[in-house]
Amino acid sequence: MSKAVERSSRVGRAPVDILDGVKVEISGQVMKVTGPKGSLEMTVVDGITVAQEGSQLLVSASDSDRRSRGMHGMTRSLLQNMVNGVSKGFQKDLEVKGVGYRAQVKGKDLVLYLGRSHEDVFGIPDGIKIEVGKDQRNISISGIDRQLVGETAAAIRALRPPEPYKGKGVRYVGEYVRMKEGKAGK
Repeated sequence: MSKAVERSSRVGRAPVDILDGVKVEISGQVMKVTGPKGSLEMTVVDGITVAQEGSQLLVSASDSDRRSRGMHGMTRSLLQNMVNGVSKGFQKDLEVKGVGYRAQVKGKDLVLYLGRSHEDVFGIPDGIKIEVGKDQRNISISGIDRQLVGETAAAIRALRPPEPYKGKGVRYVGEYVRMKEGKAGK
């Protein structure tokens, strides 16, 4: 005898706490979150409903199939990231390693010198703030949209990922790069 079990997303069941100074507007499937650092907007997929109860957002799925459970948890996580982004913001730090490797901000561009015959020019997207340390080796990427901050950091790292022999390149702060031994000489 099998018992019908109500399955729902574990992540999606947790309510999203609305922090002080953050305002949430729900109009149909469009969510707008406004806070001290700015505002973000998101369209919720069909089959997912979001309701505001006091200082919490509750996310629920109409079906319990695999796709709905996945979207349920993802929507809740995206809403949590929006609330955190407009109140605290997000930041990713990169470091540049290598002789002569450096970075600097020129207007709306990040100019990187990464051991090539030319400089790499990276256009800074709207909503992203990039700061370079005095030593020109530390890059700090910040913004209110977590996804955009992560994508920007990944795109900059992809210009010259750390290589496994000397560790030269652009890496996340604290990233472990597995080093290889050089060629064995005679």
